[in-house]
Amino acid sequence: MPGIDECLLEAMRLPGARGAALVDWTSGLALGAVGEAPGGDHETTAAEAAELARMAAEHGTFAVGRDDLPPVEDVIISNGDSYHLLRFVDTSFDSSVFLHLWLGREEGNLALARIRLGEMAARLVLG
Repeated sequence: MPGIDECLLEAMRLPGARGAALVDWTSGLALGAVGEAPGGDHETTAAEAAELARMAAEHGTFAVGRDDLPPVEDVIISNGDSYHLLRFVDTSFDSSVFLHLWLGREEGNLALARIRLGEMAARLVLG
């Protein structure tokens, strides 16, 4: 079972990966980060991604589903040259963390990245 560093390094092996981070969406702090950050600053990126993750996780419009599943699995943002994939991590404590993968659009495969990030999130050991 991989820890934070191993998980982030595994994410960086995905085709097109530019950067990855594990973020606490309640505080906006990066618990770990590797690679590049959009805008050049991992902490700013973490804080801004946390706002988006918090909005998706806390608002009922996006959290409709079965009671035995997390309300939101992931959030995907696409722009002209990249994708941002925010994958929520189910934890034994408060489940307030997510993996953020920044993926180049030309080299990356969004479907593969989504599957692999889900597998990584399921194996991630925190604490």
